[in-house]
Amino acid sequence: MTTTIVLISTDRAAELSASLPAAMAQDDAEVVVLDNASTDTTAELAREHGARHLRLEQRLSWAAANNVGIAAAEGDTVLLLNSDCFLEPDFLTHARARLSDPAIGAVAPKLVRTLGPAPDDRLDLLDAAGMRMDRARRNNLTGHGRPRLAYDTSGLAFGADGAAALYRREMLADCAVDGELLDPSFEKWASDVDLAWRAHLMGWKCAYEPRAVAYHVRSYGPTSRAAVPETDRRVQFRNRYLMMLKNDSLASFARDLPRIAAYEVLAFGYALLRERHLLRGYGEALRLAPEARRKGRAIAKLRRVDPCRVPFGLEPLA
Repeated sequence: MTTTIVLISTDRAAELSASLPAAMAQDDAEVVVLDNASTDTTAELAREHGARHLRLEQRLSWAAANNVGIAAAEGDTVLLLNSDCFLEPDFLTHARARLSDPAIGAVAPKLVRTLGPAPDDRLDLLDAAGMRMDRARRNNLTGHGRPRLAYDTSGLAFGADGAAALYRREMLADCAVDGELLDPSFEKWASDVDLAWRAHLMGWKCAYEPRAVAYHVRSYGPTSRAAVPETDRRVQFRNRYLMMLKNDSLASFARDLPRIAAYEVLAFGYALLRERHLLRGYGEALRLAPEARRKGRAIAKLRRVDPCRVPFGLEPLA
């Protein structure tokens, strides 16, 4: 089994200088440096380390750029990797082993928090043990901020965080909508959650593998929200509604309506009192709703699993 590592860099050469050698050290892997119209030394680093260099002349969102990288990948599996994520040498060996189960379409590794690429930058804290989604349709990082040794048992997760996510080629083919895996309208935030939800509808599972370890500099998470630009927070806020329009069914939504409604009251109150810029997210979601529903109808024709059976709340044992 071979893997194409799609390593995206958007003027992140300083981090790429550490994440690229770690990616090149993986067994049975081709590394594609996805150069998202960078103006730094990303291209030189790719050539220096013997990686395949795929340059985008026009800068795209994280989701749209990674769609180009996935389309160019030639391996049996594809690892999406951010330039601020640094792999352990045996990362792929352990992650790929979970794909021996034909029902597993994605693998979520153990991400450990770090402040930078150096060993001294690493924290004794988890960044993520995969992603979770609850029945109020709130997505979050499993285990974020817990001690590093937590979540040390293999299990199932709702999905893999896009900082380092391994996908089976067959799963990606199943989940494509209009030839795209990651929804460009999401820009970046929650596009990996949207893909995970869709994969469940197609009958695929996501494995969590704690022996596959990577160190990640988290730019947006529960502990760093206040430092994130308002635009990004608003996009993340509105994308929850787009996910629901695309992947939910009326029966599933109705079953969980009390939980969803309770959260909506809290979310609206929070936006009104603390982050009024989020209120614009409702309008943005409304503007994007027709396209989301069109994609939702396409997904509904392809899905193999009743949306009521999607495993909301699923996470590996701590």
